Amino acid sequence: MLSIRNLSKSYKGGKKAVNNLSIEVESGDIYGFIGHNGAGKTTTLRAVTGVLDFEEGDIMINGISIKKDAVACKRVTAYIPDNPDIYEHLTGIQYINFIGDIYGVPKTERESLTKKYADAFELTQNLGDLISSYSHGMKQKLVIISALIHSPKLLILDEPFVGLDPKASHTLKTIMSELCDKGSAIFFSTHVLEVAEKLCNKIAIIKGGNLVACGDTASVKGNHSLEDVFMELIEEQEG
Repeated sequence: MLSIRNLSKSYKGGKKAVNNLSIEVESGDIYGFIGHNGAGKTTTLRAVTGVLDFEEGDIMINGISIKKDAVACKRVTAYIPDNPDIYEHLTGIQYINFIGDIYGVPKTERESLTKKYADAFELTQNLGDLISSYSHGMKQKLVIISALIHSPKLLILDEPFVGLDPKASHTLKTIMSELCDKGSAIFFSTHVLEVAEKLCNKIAIIKGGNLVACGDTASVKGNHSLEDVFMELIEEQEG
């Protein structure tokens, strides 16, 4: 579903934020992307979603190169950024309908999925309120709902559990598992290693823009906790 092939991205001064990165995310995968702040996680996710251009390599989504047909790639992808920066002059339902219009979601399907996910995140009664009145957590829930209403084949999330209360976090984990059971793929970054260890069937660890480990979660962590493996790998790279 998602093929990142020898991806490299540099910023001003020539520093490589991501260096020759290759990762394969298949349908049904919940793939965790782990690393310190500044490791290259957000840069990678933004390149995958077409927000950032890149100098080397390619990114294929559903068999299509994002460089050759970005619109086709975005049509089957949903992106939930680390900061829910959305149109605060709209109400919650207006924002959901705006996203639904962009993706051409039929009215009946849109209403059904909006109800399903708004009820799940306990946001239904607030959909008529202006987004400017929402808390950070409510905005995060709204962004998640709007990302799900077109039933994406690929869901990209950047630190999705930040700002969510424990109940909403549990709801999101359940929805992520349900999506992948239906054949979608999820690629997400997180600092919460315990969540990644329990939720993800595959893991990639990045340090200074370089991939230091990837594969099935069980193989990556072996007989140790993911936290122990992560710290050992990071210390090895620093040494």
